Amino acid sequence: MIFSSNPFIFAFLPTALAGYYLLAAIKPEFSAVWLIAASLFFYGYWNPSYLLLLLGSITWNFAMGSWIFRIREGSQRLSFMILAAAILGNLVLLAYYKYLFPTIGYLAVHHLVPETWEREVVLPLGISFFTFTQIGYLVDSYMGTARDRGLISYVLFVTFFPHLIAGPILHNREVMPQFAERKTFQFRVENLGIGVAIFAFGLAKKVLLADPLGFEADVGFADPYTLGIISAWRVALSYSLQLYFDFSGYSDMAIGLARMFGIIFPVNFNSPYKATSIIDFWARWHMTLTRYITLYLYNPVAMKASRRWLKQGRSVSRKGTRNPAAFIRLVLAPTFFTMALAGIWHGAGLQFLLFGLLHATYLSINHAWRIFGPENHKPSQFQNLGFLAITYLSVLLAQIFFRANSATDAMSIAAAMIGHTNALSEPVHGFVGVRILLGFALCLLFPNTQQIMCGFNPVLEHVKPPQGLTFRWQPSFGWGMVSGAMLFVALIRMSDVSKFLYFQF
Repeated sequence: MIFSSNPFIFAFLPTALAGYYLLAAIKPEFSAVWLIAASLFFYGYWNPSYLLLLLGSITWNFAMGSWIFRIREGSQRLSFMILAAAILGNLVLLAYYKYLFPTIGYLAVHHLVPETWEREVVLPLGISFFTFTQIGYLVDSYMGTARDRGLISYVLFVTFFPHLIAGPILHNREVMPQFAERKTFQFRVENLGIGVAIFAFGLAKKVLLADPLGFEADVGFADPYTLGIISAWRVALSYSLQLYFDFSGYSDMAIGLARMFGIIFPVNFNSPYKATSIIDFWARWHMTLTRYITLYLYNPVAMKASRRWLKQGRSVSRKGTRNPAAFIRLVLAPTFFTMALAGIWHGAGLQFLLFGLLHATYLSINHAWRIFGPENHKPSQFQNLGFLAITYLSVLLAQIFFRANSATDAMSIAAAMIGHTNALSEPVHGFVGVRILLGFALCLLFPNTQQIMCGFNPVLEHVKPPQGLTFRWQPSFGWGMVSGAMLFVALIRMSDVSKFLYFQF
């Protein structure tokens, strides 16, 4: 079941909301159990057999987390060993479903292992997201930044369906305290209205923008060796915009759904194509993943390198890192380590590793400019436009690897974009060009959903309002008509809907 489907919108969601608030009037604990049951049904609707996998993962992590809570103060060493074993269990599960059999398939193609070792294993939906969410909880438990709120609270935190399949990746301190407050379970028309409006924006992005662009992208990536220079650019740009509106739409819908249940999520997508540097891009794209890999991967590696550097009597300040050796050890190495793992997290193919390494290269160049470049440099508006274009084109190249079926396919498309192609003719698709221009206009010239809804606390973070008052949502007749029209048009187009792209991770 996906958010942009008739069974979800017309059956599951109304039933889940009605049961949640009706039971909350009796006792909030009943409402919490109902929401857990609804979330498990939501997950099991796709493949009931994988519901046992989810429940097993929850049982393992809750038990290990509770063990860490009990002994954390008494034995730091034992609690660390339990943490390591718990994380290892999660990684083994993830490796089995996500990496083992694709790797075996690759080795079998090159006759390095017997073909009989190959197996077709369907990747459980959201396995990366609910695994990473729980690893974060385990680490926070060990560090003392998480509280043991009991089994029901933990299961609700993990399974709450708006974030279960594709994020955002939540910290326990963001959601568990909200579910601990009784006012969360009280029905408020404001929460329902705000949630429906945000959901409508997301559904429109997904159905009316992402999916039509995805058709062009799918055709091109299915046969990349026949593309000419124009068609290669058209395919790459179509996919770039499809990915943008697909994930932006999903993030809006997740935030809107959570708000309908009285829960406020963190922002996960903040106009990343407006970024003027690659560092800025990652601060705007899949923001909770960026936060996660920074907190649990980059920072520990960088801190360890910094401590070793300090023990040698050297500085880790901006001036100190201008030493090339310091830059390599304190910036370059942690960046490549983190982004290589981030690339592999998205998939088992070589193309995903190259995606991560490309971004590691971009980030390293960006950091080098900040460290070795001129201080207090304030770029002009014209320079900012140039930086925006360079940033986007860099991202576009990496996205080709992100989408392609193999690294070879990706390099073929990239080569066609610079004129290395055997195509004899270029098919004309004028309407696709219009969609691409419209997509970029919406990305670059208009405020995002959080800015439009900024007057009603749409996310946990502070949102900078858009300039002017035209695009600020209000509970008015006019905005009601706009939201209703978007929702209506999206609903009648849902027959052409596809799965969210991040579901595959």
